[in-house]
Amino acid sequence: MAKPRTPRGRAQETIVRLAEEYPGDEVDLCALEHDGPYQLLVATILSAQTTDERVNQVTPALFAAYPTPADLAAAHPDDVEKLIFPTGFFRAKTKSLLAMAAALEERYGGEVPAAMEDLVTLPGVGRKTANVVRSVGFRQPGLPVDTHVGRLARRLGLTTETDPVKVEMDLNALVPPAERGRLSLRLILHGRRVCQSRRPRCEDCVLADFCPSSLVPVGRPNPMEHRAKR
Repeated sequence: MAKPRTPRGRAQETIVRLAEEYPGDEVDLCALEHDGPYQLLVATILSAQTTDERVNQVTPALFAAYPTPADLAAAHPDDVEKLIFPTGFFRAKTKSLLAMAAALEERYGGEVPAAMEDLVTLPGVGRKTANVVRSVGFRQPGLPVDTHVGRLARRLGLTTETDPVKVEMDLNALVPPAERGRLSLRLILHGRRVCQSRRPRCEDCVLADFCPSSLVPVGRPNPMEHRAKR
């Protein structure tokens, strides 16, 4: 098969191969455990500067105590801080959560909005968080850019930008709207498991044969070829 030589071609082949490597839809691929947009929004705010696993440890008790935005808006900060303490930056996160919940009640009738322009007005919500909620919570176009997505996009030659918003815009120009959320989640998984920051495991990468940054020697078999022969 001819190797894709343009950013658009590499983007399309990346979509195909990572879909085979990491099957599932947005909810399947999202590591944050949640039930509905409200829980996803809370969990995503909590995920800053910590792991998804740590967030999943604290959210069951948090959601049991505050099942709706109205409940969370009325919560005492000390009580919320105790519940989310293990996620780090618990005071700042508590402030954001309570203000976010109050804004949902005051401006959106206790419902999480789906529009980007509305989501980013909520305290503690930037474009990345808004894109998570849009793509996973509402199945609408949204491409969250975290450190993994940015790193892999640059290594694949899909962007030269380092600013997350500019990376998002470059990827949006290459990726069909329906694929954006799933691609972001798959790039995150691939970045964690294979294309790591300091020591990328190019020899195990299904994208190595066309990735401009691949460290695999020319002529070495690609993992995709072995899988196709099974």
